[in-house]
Amino acid sequence: MQIKGNAFIVTGGASGLGEATVRELVQRGGNVAIFDMNEEGAKQVAASLGEQVFSAGKVDVTSEEMVRVAIEKTVERFGRIAGVINCGGVASGARIARRGNNAYSMTMEIFEFTVRVNLIGTFNVCRQVAQIMVNQDTFEEGERGVIINTASIAFQDGQTGQVAYSASKGGVASMTLPMARDLAPAGIRVMTIAPGIFETSMTSSINDAAKAKIIKDAIFPNRMGRATEFSSLAAHILENTMLSGEIIRLDGASRLGKL
Repeated sequence: MQIKGNAFIVTGGASGLGEATVRELVQRGGNVAIFDMNEEGAKQVAASLGEQVFSAGKVDVTSEEMVRVAIEKTVERFGRIAGVINCGGVASGARIARRGNNAYSMTMEIFEFTVRVNLIGTFNVCRQVAQIMVNQDTFEEGERGVIINTASIAFQDGQTGQVAYSASKGGVASMTLPMARDLAPAGIRVMTIAPGIFETSMTSSINDAAKAKIIKDAIFPNRMGRATEFSSLAAHILENTMLSGEIIRLDGASRLGKL
């Protein structure tokens, strides 16, 4: 899949890994529609990058209607959709139960919200974008589109307090192969990136002591990931037609231990 001249959707594109991906695609000549709950942030990113980028408005990825309207705007603006990179998500942390004071224990509301945004929201975007892709003309090599989802190494190495987060990201990871198999006959590839701990707004609230415990589990490099390292991998996946149906851990070979 060529990036230059083609159009892509990036969810969560107003900040963090999503924003870095938007900027990477624009640098490589692509056009981008930003889907994000933070409409003002999305507009600011778009304004800084020119006509190649636009904000599709406030988009809650869990809303079928909001996603449908945003996709329609994207098709109207750019025509065909070459790919979608799903970076939108939330983090949560709470133990499933505690001795004594359970004020900070996992609740059904926290669990449901985390799974709804990270897993159901990802599926919602994938399903609706795929329906557009399967009915559009092919690109080079018979491709009709590429879907890249974002899991987390927590899908395998979930830490203390990550029951909801790990479950949601595990669902994203588990969708990869069957979704790739579903869409392969139409020439659509599906991949998932599972990042380790990255320097984003989502991790900015983690205290230094906790960061140090997490970073120590990385073999090399012994630091947090940079958003540009995520975005460059996403761009490579788009351009490498042989990549499909796989989960790539992007984590400095870290294996998360118990916090």
